[in-house]
This record gives sequence, C-alpha cells and structure tokens, in this order.
Amino acid sequence: MTASASETPLSAPLDIGFDYTRSTGPVLGRFVNALRERRVEGVRGSDGRVHVPPVEYDPVTAAPLDEFVPVAAEGTVVSWSWCAEPLDGQPLSRPFAWALIRLDGADTAMLHALDAGAPGNVHTGQRVRVRWADETVGHIRDIAYFLPAEAPDTTPTEAPPPVAQREDGAPVAVVITPVHLGYRHSASPEESRYLRALAEGRLIGQRCPACAKVYIPPRGACPTDGVPTTEEVELADTGIVTTFCIVNVPFLGQRIQPPYVAAYILLDGADIPFLHLVLGCDAADVRMGMRVRAAWKPREDWWTSLENISHFEPTGEPDAAYESFAHHL
Repeated sequence: MTASASETPLSAPLDIGFDYTRSTGPVLGRFVNALRERRVEGVRGSDGRVHVPPVEYDPVTAAPLDEFVPVAAEGTVVSWSWCAEPLDGQPLSRPFAWALIRLDGADTAMLHALDAGAPGNVHTGQRVRVRWADETVGHIRDIAYFLPAEAPDTTPTEAPPPVAQREDGAPVAVVITPVHLGYRHSASPEESRYLRALAEGRLIGQRCPACAKVYIPPRGACPTDGVPTTEEVELADTGIVTTFCIVNVPFLGQRIQPPYVAAYILLDGADIPFLHLVLGCDAADVRMGMRVRAAWKPREDWWTSLENISHFEPTGEPDAAYESFAHHL
C-alpha cells in the first residue's frame, strides 16, 4: 500500500517540565537567606568588585569567595528589552521589561523584571527599586520584580515559588526552580498516518525500496539509503525482545512500581525495534529472544498514540534464536 499525501498532518501541544532542585552551598545560601529577610547581599572579588548575585568563585583568580557585602535594594537600569507577551512562569503576567539592573553598592548588573506599564516608561539610567514578594521564602523570586523608584507598590505579588521541605525558620539550603517548556509539535505526514492507524488498532511501518528494511514508526525516508519510503506495511502486534533494562530505581512521576522492564521490541516483519514496556511476568524472567504480544487498552481508550498499547507480555511461545535478531541489535 502506498501512503497518501492528502491528509492533514497531526499536531498537538507538548508540555515538558520538571522541578530543578539544587543545594545552595555557602555563597548562594547566604544570598537567598538574605532575600528571605528582604535584604540583598553580594560578594567581593579579588579586584574589589562586588558581584550581585554573588558568584562562588572569583572571575579573576578562580579562588573561592567569602567576603559578603550588603547592597541597596535600589539601583540603575543598565539595559533593557520589552516583553509584550509574557509566558507562563515569568515574573509578571502583564507586559514588562527584562532589565539589567546594577544595585547601589554593586559593580555588576542582575537580570530581573521591571514593571513599568509601557515601554515608554523605561530608559537606560532609570532609577528603580525592589518590589519584595508579599511572602518571602528564600528564593530569587523573593524579589518579585523591580519598580520605577517613584512608583507605588500597591499591586499584590503572585504566589511564592515551591520550596524544599525544611523546619520552620531553618536556613535555606535547597532551592527548587520549576522548568517548563510548552510548544506545539507537528507530526510528519508519515507519522500522522502511523498515529491514525494506532487509533484503529493497527501498526503500520514503511519499507525502503532500496534495502527493503521496514521501519516502525515510519520515517519518510530510509536513513541508510536516503530515499523516500512510500510503501506502507501493516505489521503484526507480536514480536521478540531484543535488548532490555530492568528498572529498579524509583523516580519522580513514576507510574509503575519497580522492578519492571523497558525493552526494545522487534515486531514480526519489522527491521527496527522500538522501546516499550514488558509486563505480565516477573522482571527477572524477561530475556533476549522472548516472544511477546501487545496488550491493548480497552478500545474506548484508544487515540492517536502508542499508549494504546499498555505493554507487551509473553506469548508462551519458544524463544527466537539469537541469530534471527542479532543483526538488529
């Protein structure tokens, strides 16, 4: 069967994120603990310059730094750029300026948000001051944003960022910074046909006209020969385990209780294995060459996703000989 080019490729929003967690150490720890008390501290380098935010090692000598210097919560705009359409997670949900601000008593500038209302209200050399968060927790977000020096700070700040668990009043030793990326992913026409077939309970690949290898998911072109792969091949939902890994270590967001197996499955009729779960038996019983079959979710849960297959499980058939799949490893 030949693929059709008339269907509209599939697209969907894709959100990737995690909470980045790190220990602060003695230098950044001092900085964030001061922020929790609505103070700003920098650190002095060997050349006499005061760095804000503080750096852990001297930019000139690379030696550790430990001479802390209090600086003012007011400063001067060194440069700026207007953000007309703020993104989720940025300091302000209304238009604002990203500005490099050199606080009084500091020799380096820090990047933060400046709530000026309109780009005409911002200029290099402008005097600004810290707008402290209504609730400080020991995080750079304790500086909610900056304001023009003469502007009132009557607008409530947004919710504080997540913090690591610690005893009430204990020094901040760990900070959490949520990192999120959201964008729209568009599948290729070949991938779209593959995904639409999954919504029908079918597995389709594409065959290279030069080497005759069958790829699943289809790629549109053979990576070996560089020619279009237009011939579609419907594949069985049975195959063999080529290589695998037993997952024993728990991690954040894990949906399956360890131990379990992630394996590369080579479907019957395919030449390229793909990664999926092998369940339905003890993890210790999984082996190379094991015959497995797809365990499909209930039909009412199907959509354009490989998640329609919950996992693969043993068929009970004799194992495949190593020689029959060794060249696919």
